[in-house]
Amino acid sequence: MHEFAAQELKHGQVFSRKDAIRWFADHYPDIKGNTVGLHVDGMSVNSPQRRHHPGIKPGRGWDLFLKLGPGEFRLWDVEKDPAPRYKADLEADAATGVVEKHDFAGEATEEDDPGSRKFAFERDLQNYLVRNLGLLEPGLKLYEDEDGEFTGVEFPAGQRYIDILAVGADGAYVVIETKVSRAYDRVVGQILRYVGWIKENLAGEASVRGIIVASEISDDLILATSSIENIRLVEYELSFSLKSVS
Repeated sequence: MHEFAAQELKHGQVFSRKDAIRWFADHYPDIKGNTVGLHVDGMSVNSPQRRHHPGIKPGRGWDLFLKLGPGEFRLWDVEKDPAPRYKADLEADAATGVVEKHDFAGEATEEDDPGSRKFAFERDLQNYLVRNLGLLEPGLKLYEDEDGEFTGVEFPAGQRYIDILAVGADGAYVVIETKVSRAYDRVVGQILRYVGWIKENLAGEASVRGIIVASEISDDLILATSSIENIRLVEYELSFSLKSVS
């Protein structure tokens, strides 16, 4: 990536992921385009995606670009631009509600009800599933790129982000869309778009399927997916108890 920057970019020049992908296709055709895209985001000092990648640390060559907006970047100016943000910084931002406008993982979707059997925040459901993918299906694991540096949490798919991208025991790619409350039929188009993107850009000969996880699956969503074989619907429910110790 530093070679791409030295050969192709000038100070202040704006570029896109596609520009980087095209350069790598000409110079390093064995590197997948999606891997290039992940590294462009990961090497942007202000990208919120950095919070999912603990390997991005100071002094390791990761601080190269500044993200200007969805799909737009330029070289980072160490003297004028904001200081780099790393995992701890970005997790602290998310915890206090400071998120990028395209990063809705921390957005509350309903009032916080102490007696609710739902997660209060989308990110809480997402984080729980990442740690417990085996509950969705045996052998399901979080996707990692070939270098093991980028994972399937908020996985970039074009100009949008897949909540969780996983790989099944059978080698299939599994797109997981999370809805903290009720899921309606409009989510079908969303997950099918992601499934199509993974088929076209990442899966190769592997199959791709989707799972929609929500606290409640609406009747119209059940009807909308009744003839779609590769989409599964899952409802979750929280359960906990309190015990006096004194």
